Amino acid sequence: MITPYYQEVFFTPAECRDIIATAERKQFQEAGLVKGHFDEDIRIVHTAWLDDEEETAWIFRRLFDLVLKTNRQHFQFHLDAFAERIQIARYDACLGSHFDWHADWGTGTFASKRKLTLIVQLSDPASYQGGLLCYNAAGVEETASTTMGSVILFPSFVLHKVSQMTSGLRYSLTTWIHGPAFT
Repeated sequence: MITPYYQEVFFTPAECRDIIATAERKQFQEAGLVKGHFDEDIRIVHTAWLDDEEETAWIFRRLFDLVLKTNRQHFQFHLDAFAERIQIARYDACLGSHFDWHADWGTGTFASKRKLTLIVQLSDPASYQGGLLCYNAAGVEETASTTMGSVILFPSFVLHKVSQMTSGLRYSLTTWIHGPAFT
């Protein structure tokens, strides 16, 4: 059985606020696309994307180092790329934001090569309600840490969701690490 990797404090609260501010400058857009169309039953969220540039290079370096170390010690998957930009998601209670059960692995250009999913909690848990990241890696629904700056890393085939927001805003960082297809 493969269990997710956790780290309670990966980014400091100040770093989390810096990441959110950087994403706000990039401008968030509706991200409800699922299989080529918007489906609000599955997903209501806004996203901004971070590229590996001078302003965000420190984020990429920290994530890269964590993934290399954790994969070597915990997963031992064959990995070969950070092929996608970093996604910052903004879940808004006013919109009823949520993301129903899904896996980040499947068919398509990117999804077929995703091996690991990494998610960082960027918001102070006192600033929102709902919006819990839940996952099912072993046949039992579990809830990820809501500690600001905490990280979870799991195989991209693990089912996970974000429950509906009931108040406030929740920000998270997600990226995917690629490798050869699972066999």
